[in-house]
Amino acid sequence: MVVLLSRNMPDPAVLHVLTGPTAVGKTELALRWAEENDAEIVSCDSLLFYRGMDIGTAKPTREELGRVPHHLIDVVEPGEAMNIARFVDLAQAAVANILSRRRAVLVTGGSGFYLKAFFGPVTDSVVVPEGLRQELAERERGEGLVGLVAELLTLNPEGLGNLDTANPRRVLRALERCRASGRTLVELRAAFVAMPGPFAAFRVCGVQLTRESADLQERISRRIALMLEVGLVAEVEKLATQGLPENPSAARSIGYRETLAALDGDLSFGELREEIARNTWALVRKQRTWFRIQLPELSQMSAVTTNADQLFVKE
Repeated sequence: MVVLLSRNMPDPAVLHVLTGPTAVGKTELALRWAEENDAEIVSCDSLLFYRGMDIGTAKPTREELGRVPHHLIDVVEPGEAMNIARFVDLAQAAVANILSRRRAVLVTGGSGFYLKAFFGPVTDSVVVPEGLRQELAERERGEGLVGLVAELLTLNPEGLGNLDTANPRRVLRALERCRASGRTLVELRAAFVAMPGPFAAFRVCGVQLTRESADLQERISRRIALMLEVGLVAEVEKLATQGLPENPSAARSIGYRETLAALDGDLSFGELREEIARNTWALVRKQRTWFRIQLPELSQMSAVTTNADQLFVKE
């Protein structure tokens, strides 16, 4: 029996979360817990949203999907954009659907920004008119960031905080929001922090799954070898005809960006496995940092450590 959380009757006020870095073993553990606790799974993996992105994402197999009902998998085409606001809408609908059948909810995945929606606010009510967005984008293309930063400073006499003024996207978003709302960045931040999160009505309890680095690196290596063996290159070739390169979020994801580079001749196929492994390990380091800094709530919950195939629950 997998003991992560209490095995009581499903509590409609509780959301269960299982997270951790890529390749750590979330899929099988989530399936076992869901089977034992009459639960359904809400995926919180930003790449499992896309239809056809199966091998490179280590998407649960047809057999695994048949063991437990899953939600938010294969909901958009590879060339279709996905964002946090749409995710929240879909996740709220999925949670309501599961609870309506008196089943428990298990959220699982390692996409930190999407996962954060279950712990606090991730979007606010500021609406940026399309005309304003286009105006500022044209200014950025014509005059660069200097003029936009100068306007931001004028609108924000208290300063710009930790805004990266060398990042065009962040500068544009900040100026858009100041202009659209008539508020300073400090005021916008204060209003955002005071907002309830989209799942504020629930108590969230869960665990972060971890492994020793050597063990995790070995699992990553085996996973990549299997992906290439069962047809990652052919999968990416097909997705390239379905709009994958036009969707930056999907095309830049690990496994896909390296394979696209190999198909374009910018990377040799002999280097493909090593390049994916290196970038996957860099992602693991980023995920660990994100969980520690952005989701300190997880460090206050029970933590699960795996050593080979053994599970240990630490209170």
